[in-house]
Amino acid sequence: MRRVAEGLRVHFTACRNRSPMKPTFAVSSSRLPRPAALALVFALTLGSSHAWTQGVPDTPTLGASPQALIEYARQSNPGFAAARAEASAAQERVTPAGALPDPTFEIELMDATNTMSGRSASLLPGQVGETRYRITQPLPGWGKRDLAVKAAEAQATQADAMRDASWAELAAKIETLWLRYYAADRERVLNREGLTLLQSLEELSLARYELGLLPQQAVLRMQREITAQRLALVEVEQRRKGLAAGLNGLLGRAHDAPLAAPANPAPLPEQLEAGALFKAAASANPDVNAAAYGIDVARAERERTYQDRLPDFAVGVRNNRPDEGKASWDVMFEVMIPLQQSSRRAREREAEYMLIAAEARREDARARASGELGTAWSMYAQGRETLRLLEHTLLPQARATRDASRAALASGTVDFDSVIEAERQLIDIRMRQLQTELETRLALTEIRKLTGELN
Repeated sequence: MRRVAEGLRVHFTACRNRSPMKPTFAVSSSRLPRPAALALVFALTLGSSHAWTQGVPDTPTLGASPQALIEYARQSNPGFAAARAEASAAQERVTPAGALPDPTFEIELMDATNTMSGRSASLLPGQVGETRYRITQPLPGWGKRDLAVKAAEAQATQADAMRDASWAELAAKIETLWLRYYAADRERVLNREGLTLLQSLEELSLARYELGLLPQQAVLRMQREITAQRLALVEVEQRRKGLAAGLNGLLGRAHDAPLAAPANPAPLPEQLEAGALFKAAASANPDVNAAAYGIDVARAERERTYQDRLPDFAVGVRNNRPDEGKASWDVMFEVMIPLQQSSRRAREREAEYMLIAAEARREDARARASGELGTAWSMYAQGRETLRLLEHTLLPQARATRDASRAALASGTVDFDSVIEAERQLIDIRMRQLQTELETRLALTEIRKLTGELN
């Protein structure tokens, strides 16, 4: 080390093109072996680069929190882009719904064979017996245009509600996958810690086995535990990769796009008020809202159907140009006669049934939201109580048992199997705590979706 220190010289130089205090590193390798000198130069280069770039903030990588993933998906998820486009398309239908129908233009060639004039047949205006030009404008019956606008607006509102429901479902799916991704990441950490503990016990068991203080069966059992722990680590690694691929798929990214390690989520609420939750589910649930707006659509369509009992109209003008003689003008007024009463009554009954179906769908949505919310709230309450018992009672007891078994092993009062069992119980309890936390957070996500908080 002394030779290395003597071979390394750091100079601070000041010149016109450099900062007065910027360090310039020079390494003298005359007293160092060549590999050591190269290693020092490489290490100093990396250290210098890190020292002068640590002030530049790194770009945050997606995946540390579910909120960032959800905001990213709002712009990149193809399914939600389709729902957003459909809602916009429904809004664009409102203006044409109240517009007048396009007028029609007709040209009529009378006596195209020129029988009366004795000339040859012709299809050119002005070269036939008489040419007639007519423009006709259809006119819907009174109030029909207003009802068409009302129905289009109701459909646009329902499309917005369906878009919001689609978004709530997507956001809940992203948050659910992220929570599983978070649990897999923490499970990987726990498995690695458990593997480290078991490996340290393996070294101790081998040392005691060499001294004749431990039978071979105990060493073999310890090695089996280590192998099982490694298999569990492989499984959780693959599961974590699969969850990352699933998240990337929901974000519209490549399956192997990098995701940051998940950060710790926000603390769980201590308790949730059931009355407020059920009230929110009845009024703010996305599926309930979409079904409620469906009732408005059905009512508007029913009004339009009954309004079809009234006739439609058309007005027009016609210009008559005979081959010989003066041109003349005609005015036309047309009325559609609603004679097909049986078909109209059938459409009216259809509209009534559609309204009944829409009202039933709203009640069904409310009942399903209430039932799902009750299940989620019960799971959340159970999870919070289980976590409290695990954290404050069972986990401290398992740690105390583990520490006591290790101390007893050192004094020779217990066998090695007792130590292994204590370690295994501690690992299992920590895994159970993580799994309970995951289930509780998943229940909270479901509650937030059902009460409309994910919009």
